[in-house]
Order: sequence, then C-alpha cells, then structure tokens
Amino acid sequence: MRRVVVTGMGIVSPHGRGVAHNWECITQGKSGIRKIEDFEVSDMAVQIAGQVPFGNDAPWKLDSESVVEAKELRKIDKFILFGLAAGIDAVEDSGWKPETEEEKDRTGVIVGAGIGGLQTIYENAIALHEKGPRRVSPFFIPATLINLVSGHLSIKYGFRGPNHSVVTACSSGTHAIGDAARLIQYGDADVMIAGGAETAVNRLGMCGFIQAKALTSSFNETPEKASCPWDKSHSGFVMGEGAGILVLEEYEHAKKRGAKIYAEIDGYGLSGDGYHVTAPAPDGNGAYRAMESALRNSTLSIDDIDYVNAHGTSTPVGDPMELGAVQRLFANRLDTLAMSSTKSSIGHLLGAAGAVEAIFSIMAVQTNIAPPTLNLVDPIDEVKMNLVPLKAQEKKIKAAMSNSFGFGGTNSSVIVKAV
Repeated sequence: MRRVVVTGMGIVSPHGRGVAHNWECITQGKSGIRKIEDFEVSDMAVQIAGQVPFGNDAPWKLDSESVVEAKELRKIDKFILFGLAAGIDAVEDSGWKPETEEEKDRTGVIVGAGIGGLQTIYENAIALHEKGPRRVSPFFIPATLINLVSGHLSIKYGFRGPNHSVVTACSSGTHAIGDAARLIQYGDADVMIAGGAETAVNRLGMCGFIQAKALTSSFNETPEKASCPWDKSHSGFVMGEGAGILVLEEYEHAKKRGAKIYAEIDGYGLSGDGYHVTAPAPDGNGAYRAMESALRNSTLSIDDIDYVNAHGTSTPVGDPMELGAVQRLFANRLDTLAMSSTKSSIGHLLGAAGAVEAIFSIMAVQTNIAPPTLNLVDPIDEVKMNLVPLKAQEKKIKAAMSNSFGFGGTNSSVIVKAV
C-alpha cells in the first residue's frame, strides 16, 4: 500500500487564521470563546460561541477580500469562505503547483461539512416568505451546497482528480482526511486536498442546537469557562466555526519534489453505533471499534500512540463515553498516554472539528507538546489517565490519534506519526 504524508496545512478558527498562530494560542491556554455580538442573542438561552475574528488590522484575522473578490463574496456562504481561506493556506504551504495535464488529473479534493450554508438557507427562506419568489438569490443553491468548497478549490487551482465531499455530521473532517488518504493509497490520486469547513453560528443554527439541549447555557457571563471537557461542571458543548485543510501526498511523490513533510497518515478507522440519532452508545463500543480499526489499519502498535486528541465536547453523555472507550483500549498504557480536548479552547467546529484537530495532532507530533484541556479543575470520577489539565505538557510524541464522533452514531479515528 502506498504511503501518505501531509505536506501542507491551513486553519481558520475562533483564534483566527494560520496554523502557527492557532498552535501558539492553543498551547498557551487561550480561549477563543466569547459573547456573540454580530447577531441578536438577547432572546436566546445560549449567547456565546467560538467565532472567527474578521479584519485586516492583524495577520491572524480573516480578511475576506484577501480570499475572494468583494463582488464574489455574495455568491458564497461563509463556510465556503472559511474552506477557501484554509485551503489556499494549505496549498500555498505545500508548494504544490501542478503544471502538466497528468499532474492536474492526479490532484483531487475532498472537503466535508456537517450542515453547509445554513446562514444563506436561513436568509433566503426569510426572503421567500416575506418578499416572494423573485427575491430568492440566483446564487442560493451553489452558495449552500456542501461539496462547493471542494468545487471552488478545484476550480481555483485547476485540480481535476477525485472531487468529492463528506457529510457525516461532526465526523466529516476526519472522514474526509481518511477517505482522501485511501484514494492516494489505492492509486486514484497522488495529491489530495482534504478537510472540513463549517459555520453554524447563526440564529437558526444556535437555536436548533439549543432546542436539542446540546449546548451549555450555564456560562453566558464567563464564556472562556464554558467548554470544560471531563470536568464535573460540563453541561453541553460550545458552538464553534472555521475550517481545517490538509494537503495529503504520496510519500515518494513528495520526496521527489523535495516537499517538507509534517507527518504521515498511518491509520484510519470508522464505525457506526447503530444506537440513537443524537446520543452515543453509552458503552462506547462504536468509538472503541473506530479506534481499534485505525490501529488495525496502521503500521503501529498500541504502544506507539503517545497522545490522543479527543472528540471531547464537554457533554455529560459524550465525555464519559469516550473516556471509557479510550481507557478500555489503552488499559495497559494509561500511565504514559496523554489525552486532551482542544475544543476546550475553540469550541466544537462540527464538520470542521476533525480536520482542525488532526492538524493539532500533527503539531503535537511536530513539537512534542501535548496541548491542554482548559477548565479541567474538578475531573469526573471516571478519569484514570492524564487529560493534560489546564497547561500544555512537554512530552515525546511519536504518534497521535484524533477522534471524531457525530450525530447518527458515526465514528472516525485517524492516526498520524512522525516521518
């Protein structure tokens, strides 16, 4: 089987734009969760989220017009903007510029999302209801389709290989990376741009999750404390938004062109709970089997995994489920294994979460730093391992696993290792 490595990375998150900036914020224990100010929340039970900072007065802020011309912005939803920004950064970081027809045909894109263009759907539904059919935007459909991040990136760079998308709720980003790696392994492409993008931080998205009782409503006055995985104060997740994009490349292809290599994608596993629409199976069997499958498809043994970037959403149901599954799988390694949730810093980016967290896992391998779980002051009783509370820890990390689980009982795990 052909080896797959990572040669480019890009992030847009509540901390801003850029991998280096995001990693600095994450490892320094900064929170990107704040009071929502750009739409009305006074009538909502939850008034906080992790939102991407916009502007052109700092390099880490997202300047929309540096990504898309002003006249084109109205033709795309914000999740496409996020995906394009992270995708452009990843491609430019990789240095990959296919020139021949064959090189273009051998470069593909898979970018997923859980929901897609929700704000544009919301706005056009209101326009239709209040002003009639002629006020629906002619750009409405292409602005909202989930596969249009892949479409826009392929059009921008002329990538003509596999053009695909993944829609598996909060597992979308991890599934996109794993599926893209397999396309390279099986010879369908030499280079794949893969990841996830999401922006459901709007009135409709927030209210939908509020009514589902998925979000915490206990921290409106202290937003930086709201995401607290495995702490006894956890009461629901915090909504986040952004995108994470990776450039995956066949190992010999990357070596031949002298590309810098961040890490190798060494394992990928996926499973289903077959249990409930929104709740995970309490015994964690689906999560366990996804991780077990990733290890089975890896060249590594369980003893080689030094760090796990958990799904870790800060929910009373999900936190103990994942913790139990990890502690069962790594039962003989609990004294040396570290696991943390970077969602404690940026919230839950839904379909983008897995891609962003895969990048954080790669950075953990690159820097030998396990990022912290913020707000972990009073751990739940089930904790029997190092969850990297409050502060980052220096630790030799040869390989890391990143987990993502989503509504509908969809589970995915990916393993990255040093090359």
